[in-house]
Amino acid sequence: MVSIQNLHKRFGKNQVLKGVDLSINDGGIFAVLGPNGSGKTTLIKSLLGMVIPNKGNITVLGENVKKNSNYRHQIDYLPQIANFPSNLKVKELIRMIKDLRGNTTEDLRLIKLFKLEPFLDKKLGNLSGGTKQKVNLVLTFMFDCPLIILDEPTTGLDPISLIRLKDLIQAEKAKGKTILITSHIMSFVEEVSDEIVFLLEGQIYFKGSISALKTKTNQPNFEHAIASILTDNHA
Repeated sequence: MVSIQNLHKRFGKNQVLKGVDLSINDGGIFAVLGPNGSGKTTLIKSLLGMVIPNKGNITVLGENVKKNSNYRHQIDYLPQIANFPSNLKVKELIRMIKDLRGNTTEDLRLIKLFKLEPFLDKKLGNLSGGTKQKVNLVLTFMFDCPLIILDEPTTGLDPISLIRLKDLIQAEKAKGKTILITSHIMSFVEEVSDEIVFLLEGQIYFKGSISALKTKTNQPNFEHAIASILTDNHA
């Protein structure tokens, strides 16, 4: 599904990724974790072709990302910040994205799921952050792609919407899809993830199950295991 070999990325003097090697198989939920500045967003944007690495190779769905952009049509991507045109109505934005990416009726189900019916005629600039995030989720999940990338998907969501998001993620996993998630909410990560990839200072410190991480760090719970990594490496 995803293969990354010896990935390096520098922004000016700042070396963000330092030889990342990562292989992610078909199917399952993978959380990409790490402190701020660890390279998570740069890694995700490199997969999407939004950042051009200085060195290394990336293959997504059998396509080398440098040579072909067609693979992007097989990815559903939820950006961390939903920057929508403020003067567009919600229904106009959904229609526009369908015109760009292809027709679907899944938007109707997702609008109902996240209770967005009262907001369809409202302009995006007048919505709360949480409601914008629900619109963001509809735009992401209304297409049927084998790879889903969710960058901080829980931002601004109320508890009921969070439950619906978890159910949605599990339903997509049940279809055999591969889902990559970045999140700072450890309880969410622990609940949904099959494996975690922990980035630290531009390198992969750990890849595996949460139980294996607890064993490695000799910690009883997930949050303490993560804290142990950070403490040990900044002592």
